[in-house]
Amino acid sequence: MKVAFCGNDNPSAYNISAGFLKNVCFLDALNLVPHVFLLFITFPILFIGWGSQSSKVQIHHNTWLHFPGHNLRWILTFTLLFVHVCEIGEGIVSDAQLKTRHLHLFLPAIMGFVAATTAIVYYHNIETSNFPKLLLALFLYWVMAFVTKTIKLVRYCQDGFSFQQLRFCITGLMVVLYGLLMAVEINVIRVRKYVFFTNPQKVKPPEDLQDLGVRFLQPFVNLLSKATYWWMNTLIITAHRKPIDLKAIGKLPIAMRALTNYVCLKDAYEEQKKKVADKPNRKPSIWLAMYRAFGRPILLSSTFRYLADLLGFAGPLCISGIVMSFSNETEDNTLMANATSANYSALTSGAIYPARNSTDPFLTSTNFLKTAYVLAVLLFMALILQRTFLQASYYVTIETGINLRGALLAMIYNKILRLSTSNLSMGEMTLGQINNLVAIETNQLMWFLFLCPNLWAMPVQIIMGVILLYNLLGESALVGAAVIVLLAPIQYFIATKLAEAQKSTLDYSTERLKKTNEILKGIKLLKLYAWEHIFCRSVEETRLKELTSLKTFALYTSLSIFMNAAIPIAAVLATFVTYTYVKEKPPNTAQAFASLSLFHILVTPLFLLSTVVRFAVKAVISVQKLNEFLISDEIGDDSWRNGDPALTYESCKKHSGLPSKAINRKQPLRHQLDSYEPPLRIPTRHLDIDDCAIKVTNGYFSWGSGLATLSNIDIRIPTGQMTMIVGQVGCGKSSLLLAILGEMQALEGKVHWNRVYESESSFEASRRNRYSVAYAAQKPWLLNATVEENITFGSPFNKQRYKAVTDACSLQPDIDLLPFGDQTEIGERGINLSGGQRQRICVARALYQNTNIVFLDDPFSALDIHLSDHLMQEGILKFLKDDKRTLVLVTHKLQYLPHADWIIAMKDGTVLREGTLKDIQTKDVELYEHWKTLMNRQDQELEKDMEADQTTLERKTLRRAMYPRESKAQLEDEDEEEEEEEEDDDNMSTVMRLRTKMPWKTCWQYLTSGGFLLLSLMIFSKLLKHSVIVAIDYWLAQWTSMTNNGKALCSTEEPARKTCYVAVFSILSGAGIVLCLVTSLTVEWMGLTAAKNLHHDLLNKIILGPIRFFDTTPLGLILNRFSADTNIIDQHIPPTLESLSRSTLLCLSAIGIISYATPWFVVALVPLGIAFYFIQKYFRVASKDLQELDDSTQLPLLCHFSETAEGLTTIRAFRHEPRFKQRMLELTDTNNIAYLFLSAANRWLEVRTDYLGAFIVLTAAVASISPYDGPKSGLVGLGLLYALTITNYLNWVVRNLADLEVQMGAVKKVNSFLNMESENYEGTMDISQVPKDWPQEGEIKIENLCVRYENNLKPVLKHVKAYIKPGQKVGICGRTGSGKSSLSLAFFRMVDIFDGKIVIDGIDISKMPLDMLRSRLSIILQDPILFSGSIRFNLDPECKCTDDTLWEALEIAQLKNMVKSLPGGLDAIVTEGGENFSVGQRQLFCLARAFVRKSSILIMDEATASIDMATENILQKVVMTAFADRTVVTIAHRVSQILDADLVLVFSEGDLVECDTAANLLLKEEGLFTTLVKTNK
Repeated sequence: MKVAFCGNDNPSAYNISAGFLKNVCFLDALNLVPHVFLLFITFPILFIGWGSQSSKVQIHHNTWLHFPGHNLRWILTFTLLFVHVCEIGEGIVSDAQLKTRHLHLFLPAIMGFVAATTAIVYYHNIETSNFPKLLLALFLYWVMAFVTKTIKLVRYCQDGFSFQQLRFCITGLMVVLYGLLMAVEINVIRVRKYVFFTNPQKVKPPEDLQDLGVRFLQPFVNLLSKATYWWMNTLIITAHRKPIDLKAIGKLPIAMRALTNYVCLKDAYEEQKKKVADKPNRKPSIWLAMYRAFGRPILLSSTFRYLADLLGFAGPLCISGIVMSFSNETEDNTLMANATSANYSALTSGAIYPARNSTDPFLTSTNFLKTAYVLAVLLFMALILQRTFLQASYYVTIETGINLRGALLAMIYNKILRLSTSNLSMGEMTLGQINNLVAIETNQLMWFLFLCPNLWAMPVQIIMGVILLYNLLGESALVGAAVIVLLAPIQYFIATKLAEAQKSTLDYSTERLKKTNEILKGIKLLKLYAWEHIFCRSVEETRLKELTSLKTFALYTSLSIFMNAAIPIAAVLATFVTYTYVKEKPPNTAQAFASLSLFHILVTPLFLLSTVVRFAVKAVISVQKLNEFLISDEIGDDSWRNGDPALTYESCKKHSGLPSKAINRKQPLRHQLDSYEPPLRIPTRHLDIDDCAIKVTNGYFSWGSGLATLSNIDIRIPTGQMTMIVGQVGCGKSSLLLAILGEMQALEGKVHWNRVYESESSFEASRRNRYSVAYAAQKPWLLNATVEENITFGSPFNKQRYKAVTDACSLQPDIDLLPFGDQTEIGERGINLSGGQRQRICVARALYQNTNIVFLDDPFSALDIHLSDHLMQEGILKFLKDDKRTLVLVTHKLQYLPHADWIIAMKDGTVLREGTLKDIQTKDVELYEHWKTLMNRQDQELEKDMEADQTTLERKTLRRAMYPRESKAQLEDEDEEEEEEEEDDDNMSTVMRLRTKMPWKTCWQYLTSGGFLLLSLMIFSKLLKHSVIVAIDYWLAQWTSMTNNGKALCSTEEPARKTCYVAVFSILSGAGIVLCLVTSLTVEWMGLTAAKNLHHDLLNKIILGPIRFFDTTPLGLILNRFSADTNIIDQHIPPTLESLSRSTLLCLSAIGIISYATPWFVVALVPLGIAFYFIQKYFRVASKDLQELDDSTQLPLLCHFSETAEGLTTIRAFRHEPRFKQRMLELTDTNNIAYLFLSAANRWLEVRTDYLGAFIVLTAAVASISPYDGPKSGLVGLGLLYALTITNYLNWVVRNLADLEVQMGAVKKVNSFLNMESENYEGTMDISQVPKDWPQEGEIKIENLCVRYENNLKPVLKHVKAYIKPGQKVGICGRTGSGKSSLSLAFFRMVDIFDGKIVIDGIDISKMPLDMLRSRLSIILQDPILFSGSIRFNLDPECKCTDDTLWEALEIAQLKNMVKSLPGGLDAIVTEGGENFSVGQRQLFCLARAFVRKSSILIMDEATASIDMATENILQKVVMTAFADRTVVTIAHRVSQILDADLVLVFSEGDLVECDTAANLLLKEEGLFTTLVKTNK
């Protein structure tokens, strides 16, 4: 066929006798001019001019600049492109009806499309390089295009065309679009003045983009990049080469920061407060405040959502259209052949008015839409648009949700800082509640916001769907819809049940964790006493309960999955069967597949509705809790501590960057946060007296109950001197300090703070923070930060001062013990330090701060006498006095009274006496005498204390706690480290391979741990279910497209045939429904079995592990396996696995069906498959990193909240609220940016997989329409239906893969512990060879003993030989690390005996079964360990002894009277770790426990190291009397304990150096023992 611009079949086409403008072909040629002009001008600029231009841009982002009307231009251009596509389509369809090719019908349109694309690319490049003058080319193009199109439109009007003609509509639309684009261009000239004006406008990029730290570009990029998340590409692709860290994701843009959103929300909330101010019974509404602050983006998101939902219905309609076009094809073909072009030729020459018959190349829109190819392209475009809108809607809600969460967190934090102390101490507001608000309620609201648009989008979607169904199928559609609607409440019921099951599971797992924690803490004792199995059983029992609750959870989960899969099958079955019987004929193919597709659309909102409703209910509750919290009591206004507020307010305004010096408590001048609040009330007149810093007059103070805790307080605190407050426990000393600090309610009276001492002109005084008080609370409070940060507490670091303070508090030796010195992070709430060490750090903090006033609340309570004296001398008398600071000291140590300049004695909440010690001595002799007797008593205790040095002990504990950790620090988490190492020494490609590899091996381990039977059942049922579902649809296709020719599957006789089709259809549907239930149950069941087995193996493996493992592995690491990892295995992996297998199989079956229907599709599958592979590969890596970032940034935020709530009084006393707020905002923003990137990455993936899905639909549609021996209509419908479902499930495949990869990490970690070696419990000798009462005598022979901890370590005992006679009392001593304790462990085979042997009563212990050996010996350890339970359980967990034996043991340990006085006697409760008994009592319980054992050998491993002298004496006495006939081996930490032993063994560096009686050893002048005795080691 020849090709010509105006066609070959019409010689008059080139006739222009009637004037140029009358010739349509000429007009079309004229339309080409602007497009060609644009291409000629822009291409050189695009290709040549760019290299030189881009270097001028100073900004690192190439997205920073937007010309005015930016978004409008993109929208108009996209619309223009769409219209061009319609124009091309219309041209081609018209052309197909003519005999020869008429290029003028579609060539200009194609050129227009190219030109429009070029225009937007060109614009984008000009915009990013900020060179507006080049926009003139575009302006000219729009003008020319507008003019040429207008001419064409006028010509059409003259010819009397109307809107029925598609071409007329298109031309009209084009004119409008070109006009609007021209207007946009004029607007740019108007605003930027880049041409026709003398001074063009200078522009600055937005503040965010000048900051190199902002990497989140979504708000700044152009529309296309916004819609497709194109800007994320670099981040996601580079994640391969190096993991994404916090630096890579940078900072939040200003508009999304917590501070910005807080100000918005707070303004809205204050407005609500004002509204209800005069209505006492109404609370301000947080809902309205949230709507005010965040309503607009929610509306925008809802608009996107509506558009997406409406476009979603294009799918079913297009399917029905395409299938219909098939059945109509046969009739159409005959018509087409007769078409002539006579009328057309007449028209082109402009002679006659167009005739209106079917051969007209001027299409009406209905004809146009009947063309299958057009429908395929439309379907493709609708899908692309629908998915883009949907993702945009998701993104907007998520961003808004994150903003809301940031704002709420800031509001809650602000409130915490102003909470009245009484609220916290009286239990109205517990720390738990505050933590819940932060961790749970804010997240509930955030999630509610995410799902919010669903609330109003879903009903519309459901109604639309039902209407369309009714149009297709009439009344029978209502039957199907009714099935769906009736089953929806069941979904809601299941959802509520699920929540309940989850709650009970949580309770059990908390209990199980508590027990596991106890086992791990006391593992050494359990092993030494051979009790590990008893405790293991108790954990297993709790685990069983937890599993029962998990079973319920699994059952409801699988029901929920089942409902989701079964409802559409049931609805379709009901509908089609009804239709067949009501209408007496089956639905045709078009109806069948369109309605199937509609049912699929309908199910999603109904399934989600139950979730949304549940979240809505939770959100309502969360808001109530938040409201209660936000209107709870705040702390009183103590502006007397505020200097002159008007002045400080101004200065605060000027330096909004610095924490303001004076901050009012009620409405603190927030560091930026509240810097716009009204000035505060003018304070009371200040006192003129210079010599007192603080004065309280006629004070009555209460803790919020209305009853005065402190009454009639009149005191003064002299400036620059030391005031001591003394009195009995509970007389109100601490309350007095807090009252002065303004933490208590003042019922009446005043606290006057003196102005800064003008008398002191010294530079030092003027530099101090004026109104802050350095306060060390009675209960030490530490931050989760380094030791140095805890001491400097935000003040600048001054080396000299820091050293002076640490020396005064004798912290240096403790700091030296820590692994990283003062840079060691103190665990949350100072967990790895003892009470004394924590208290000293708090005192050091108070001393270091540069404040005029220092309050120390009982700083000596946890310190021993040496430290107290040192602190008093160096810290208080020297350091503070030299600084001329005012000190208020609360103490019980009366021996320091002589040092005080001023004394306040308190009794029962009132002041008993006030004055100097001299005054009191003269005025109140009785009190003075009373003090003197108390002092004497304290002095006697002092002498006792001199021996038991608590500090060395604390340091020892610290060393023990710290050093095993270090060796493990290298082993921390083997898997994670491996990856890092390989990164260092290997080349890039392997790293990439490692980071992209799915952990298939771990997956297999997980699946097999559920048992092969369940695994094979699961795989089989899954495959069967999907086959049945495909069969149902295939049967439907056969049934609806049965034609009289072609072989039918059922008999051809009418009634029988209908019955046959209906019966098979019903049977298949029924089978499908049953299989849905079976598969969802088997997956959950398999997951449960796997979880059960993994936990069981883990627990047993760890319980039987060697003691060395516990010394080298941090407790937290092991606990993590039992908490977080077990939780993932229990609850998260099964649903992920289910979802993954379902979506993968759905996609595979869909691809199978399409390939079967249209074999050509397979060709297109290859490039699509490759694209999909790369998308998922890149996404998984990035997603994993971002997920980890999100998790790791959440914890510090939650910790910061709970820390603040615990240390409120300290923070407020120091006036450090602004600093803490700043920190909270930083932590919130860090967590939010991680979450934002994670959700943007999810959108990145979904947009890409959705577009892939759209391409699959397009190729499937085009392949099935193609004339080459196309399939019959039923199969076309089937193929398209499945192609549509792919779009929904592709991204789930990847998302679930990524989730599974992260979750398999938990299985991998658990498995890494399962490969650990256990202790060898089996002995080589038979149990029957060991006598029942062995060891009877207690004779011990140690022959050439060599011991090491592990076979790769050096020996700790070398060739030790010794002989201990039955009943001897043996002492073992030596310096630290000489191998004393190793010997005690060797008796129990806790260490590796690799040479020599220990023979007890004639039996070599290395041959005995471990359990038996350990159960026949007794030991008392240095750390007394008690377990939660009863006293009886602690003494005899095996329940072997009678009560009399237990009472006897308690009597020997001198605990009988104490236990008798407890409620329940032997069954009295012991709390976790035995916290309800003192350390001394706990050690005596351990003694009783050893006695109950009735073993003839007792080993005491430094048993008296951690107890006071009195208890130690009891212990020594008991050992001498009750154990007189038993062999006792004492490992001494002080030599004085073993001077009267029968035999003394002295060790040095693993060698036994001396062995004799103490008396004989002392005769050796140079002997090690003599040296030890002299130095009293």
